[in-house]
Amino acid sequence: MSVNDVKDVIMIDDDECQVTEDDEIAAINYELQQIESEMQKLRDRKKILTERKEKLRDDILLKKSFSLSKKDWNNANFDWSARLQKTLKDVFKIENLRELQLPTMNAIMSKEDVILIMPTGGGKSLCYQLPAVISKGITIVVSPLVSLMEDQLHGLNRLNVKATMLCAKTDKEIVKMTMDALINKNSNLKLIYVTPEYMAKSKRFMSKVQKAFELGNLERFAIDEVHCCSQWGHDFRPDYQFLTTLKSLFPGVPILGLTATAPAKIIVDVQKMLDISGCLVLRASFNRPNLYYEVRRKPADKKLCLEMIEGLLKNRFSGKSGIIYTTTIKDAEQLTTNLREKGVKIGCYHAMLEPEYRSEVYSKWISGKYQAVVATIAFGLGIDKPDVRFVIHHCVSKSMENFYQESGRAGRDGRKAVCLVLYRLADVFKLSTMVFQDRVGLQNLYKVLSYCLNQTSCRRSLIATHFEESWNESDCVQMCDHCRKPEVKKEVDVTQYCRQLYQIMTKAVQNDTRLTALKLVDAWYAKGASSLRVSDVPVPKFTRETAEAIIGHLLVNGYLQEDFHFSSYSTISYLKRGPKSGLALSNDHKILFNYELH
Repeated sequence: MSVNDVKDVIMIDDDECQVTEDDEIAAINYELQQIESEMQKLRDRKKILTERKEKLRDDILLKKSFSLSKKDWNNANFDWSARLQKTLKDVFKIENLRELQLPTMNAIMSKEDVILIMPTGGGKSLCYQLPAVISKGITIVVSPLVSLMEDQLHGLNRLNVKATMLCAKTDKEIVKMTMDALINKNSNLKLIYVTPEYMAKSKRFMSKVQKAFELGNLERFAIDEVHCCSQWGHDFRPDYQFLTTLKSLFPGVPILGLTATAPAKIIVDVQKMLDISGCLVLRASFNRPNLYYEVRRKPADKKLCLEMIEGLLKNRFSGKSGIIYTTTIKDAEQLTTNLREKGVKIGCYHAMLEPEYRSEVYSKWISGKYQAVVATIAFGLGIDKPDVRFVIHHCVSKSMENFYQESGRAGRDGRKAVCLVLYRLADVFKLSTMVFQDRVGLQNLYKVLSYCLNQTSCRRSLIATHFEESWNESDCVQMCDHCRKPEVKKEVDVTQYCRQLYQIMTKAVQNDTRLTALKLVDAWYAKGASSLRVSDVPVPKFTRETAEAIIGHLLVNGYLQEDFHFSSYSTISYLKRGPKSGLALSNDHKILFNYELH
């Protein structure tokens, strides 16, 4: 055999060896993929079982709460019933109690822990104020909103009920008087309102509360906006977590938790956190039959938007009292100035105003000198006026819970009122940069976006579904825009548009450029920077508003997602492909949207 023959044999052997090794690596990779697939199935199964286990545990707690609710709390046969009824009429000037108020009061007076879920305007505050007046000791009310506490204090002072408030800005003399009252069994102080921050940080206050407990001078805790305890709630507040110590520090002192909005999952979580698992849970219906729900497209042009609001105030809501909610203080002040220039009698109401000026605005509104107040959302929750005939959201709310509470300021007298949302996709992205760091911030915001995008479903039924209630569309009685003017359901396939947007995004990535929603729509319509346009993506034949609606739908359903980046002065929301992009590119997948393209 020649040397060349030997070389050929060696080369053949090397090739065969290489093929064998490649085959083995491929076989190993295949087996690893199979193992990873099996492991993923096990992880998915573990997640399903864990969630089921948690749900079963939660169901046990809910059943325990339901069992407790079977007791007849709605009667006047308790030792305090006569005093309660007399005080209701003589002090609070109220003839009859509303739904669930009496059961709540009887349970809390019986030293039971209670969570009350009652819509805004249902009368939650009376459930602790009236028992406080007929009790010997002090009731401590924890509330996150100073404005709300101030309003309640003003109301109680008018009724000659002794109450006080503690927060970071409280006058030293009031602080001293309150601290002394806690350890004085002969004090006539009935209620102490306190912020959770003050409670968590003031060791002096907690020391006095402990002394009051030892003296038998501590009647109960009332925790307003109790959903704030839960990290899964729509408005989680870290300082509320301090309240988890109350049961261990003050055994036997009942806790009354109050909220206008909380699904079962949040209620169970709150029970666990406050160590009152299985307590009495009373839930009123969320349906407010007298409220008319409506969503309108908000004009992108500020001048047109202002003209729309001016027209509403001077025509549809002429002579009627209302609230206009804005997101920021700047928006509130600007809108107030602009509407005043149009001859509208209106006041501005937000946290940065001096208390005296705020009280003046409030008084002018109550008396009718102002037709409406323009209020920031957080501060507007302190507003309490029974004859509010309209609530206009100048910008969408951060969650359905917030929307329900804010719109719930309307029609507290039981008469018809309008809850109108002015929706625009750009506002959603402005809010998303504020909430994306919250655990469920974006999830909650997208539910509001979905509510606004819906073109056919009964608004009332959408709210009911969110709050885990079952209402028929007939319950609406044409008290929403969709039921008053029903539209035929038109599902359209928007898959092709999603893929076109992906093409634009791909080109942007190749050009090392990020796309905001505005730039994405511009490129789609062959406008803006020419470097972002894609020649084989046709210009849509529908309006930009429809294009924005499609983007909103893709965002809500995971085909697009927001990508947040910090700049020196702000946070910017860009758009990129979402977790469902693989599905969108699949030939057998359709993205259906119940929307009329025009």
